[in-house]
Amino acid sequence: MANSRTGRLAIASMVTAVAGTALLLVPAVISTFATPAIGKAYLGGNQDVMQLEFPASMTGAFLLGLLLAFFGTVLLGIAVWHSHVLPHWAGALWAAGAVVFYVLGVVLGQATTGSSLPTQAAGAVLMAGAGGWIAWSGSRQATTAPDRIG
Repeated sequence: MANSRTGRLAIASMVTAVAGTALLLVPAVISTFATPAIGKAYLGGNQDVMQLEFPASMTGAFLLGLLLAFFGTVLLGIAVWHSHVLPHWAGALWAAGAVVFYVLGVVLGQATTGSSLPTQAAGAVLMAGAGGWIAWSGSRQATTAPDRIG
């Protein structure tokens, strides 16, 4: 698969998804570590802490990371679907999981509640199942393939 057109799509999609995920690390760290401190300050009587605004560059990095991660993940599912060595439906499940995770979880959640929705966890479960299926299929093929010497 690596030397085929599908392999090149898989590599490009993986690089795109990883770049997007890297851009999403900064907002994730802030959400994980700063939000509890902001909440504690607010509950402690400092209501001005709710006026905290992040720079526009952080919003831009978040949106770019979201787009790259989404498109890279969906394209990876498409590459699995088009491969002749991995289960087609695992690729479809992977791509569907990405849509549920990013569109119905992250984007819809940010637009409606400002937070993630349970659909984000459902999308993650779909992608984890698809990833397990892909890994299991790949490991079965590796053990049944004849060794080539030379």
